[in-house]
Amino acid sequence: MQFDISQFFALISAIALLIVLITYFKFHPFLALIITAGFLGLAAGLSPTATIKSFEKGFGGVLGSTGLVVGLGTMLGGLLLESGGADKIANTFIRLGPVRAIPATICVAALIIGLPHLFDVSFVMLVPLVYAIARRTHSQLLRIGIPMAAGLYVAHGLLLPHPAPTLAMTTYHADAGMAMFFGLLIAVPMAILSGPVFTHFAMKYFPELGRQSFGAGDAQEEQPAGKTTRSPSFWLAMLTILLPPLLMMTRSLCIGFISKENPLYEAVNAIGDPIVSLLIAVLFAIYALGIRSGFTMAQLQKILGKCLGPCAVIILILGAGGGLKEMLLATHVSTLIADWAVHWNISPLILAWLVAALIRIAIGSATVAVVTTAGIIAPLAANSGVNLELLVLATSTGGLMLSHVNDSGFWLFKEYFHLTVGETLKSWTLLVSFQSALGLVFVLLLNLVVG
Repeated sequence: MQFDISQFFALISAIALLIVLITYFKFHPFLALIITAGFLGLAAGLSPTATIKSFEKGFGGVLGSTGLVVGLGTMLGGLLLESGGADKIANTFIRLGPVRAIPATICVAALIIGLPHLFDVSFVMLVPLVYAIARRTHSQLLRIGIPMAAGLYVAHGLLLPHPAPTLAMTTYHADAGMAMFFGLLIAVPMAILSGPVFTHFAMKYFPELGRQSFGAGDAQEEQPAGKTTRSPSFWLAMLTILLPPLLMMTRSLCIGFISKENPLYEAVNAIGDPIVSLLIAVLFAIYALGIRSGFTMAQLQKILGKCLGPCAVIILILGAGGGLKEMLLATHVSTLIADWAVHWNISPLILAWLVAALIRIAIGSATVAVVTTAGIIAPLAANSGVNLELLVLATSTGGLMLSHVNDSGFWLFKEYFHLTVGETLKSWTLLVSFQSALGLVFVLLLNLVVG
């Protein structure tokens, strides 16, 4: 019993160390995760050599799958943005209805555009469009900006190939196609409720959010970057974005109806793999969005190289999180948690959401919160009979909770829309917290149907 208690305190101390290193000492999350994993291994009784080997094993295991998915997804998003495909999708949706429908249409457009790319990059690319729409329609800036951010953040938190849900899917050994399918089922109502609906009430109850207007000093923001002389068609851009989820979901839906002896089984299984489906989409985008739009291969090579820069940090953080997860297994701390949790009488879905939310609030990084939570919850999931794809979504939505001053997204939203800290808390922080709670509600409702 004493041994079990010491293992438990080793885990609590490791999480506390991670929080202190990131929030107080301002360590980069990559370094903080490495130090935390090493501390956990040594504190739980592993030798220094075993600690190093366990971390290396976990680091390499995650990068072997998750790193490829994130890298290819970032390439796909870079081609979409630089070719003008994102602008084409956004402008097409905006023209579908009257001015009063713009918050809803830009929210849906942002959800689609945000599918393949990192949140920060997509946000920066779409902010000029928000300013342009606000000026043309004489709308309050946040009446357009909040729905745009809502659509992007739902994609960031729920859908592959974004880092957090991809890492959770890999850790829980969930099916990529079903995780994407359930994610889309939840993402659409989440985006609508947290986008135009939330915006309506936020602007009503916090009238100070309506004071922002499109000023003359912001005119330079109206010109989107990366425009080409010939932008791709709307349908080509849409097909490029939707190709990976369609291939992944096709595999999940069809594989059960094909015999393993049938040659078609291997073909469907391979094409629907997240890595292969994203690779197919990237190659398609090089031609459909790049070459057809007038880019040379040399220009496309530069675009692909440039867009990999931001995701390199994310991949390293995911790898370090994989090392921490492996340390939990090597020290048997995760087994201890799984054994104890059986008697807690709490749904693994709620437990995963709660742990991720608490770590997110303390640290500020949704990716680190999901990485840490997935390592803790994985052994429990293996024996609980919970739907693994819904567990991915519960963990990911928990990681969205209460973004505040320790999160880069908070400052990104504040600076681009010229808000005070108080106004950012009333808009951005409330938005993502509402999304997180809403995500848990939808996961639990979906679990009643499929669980």
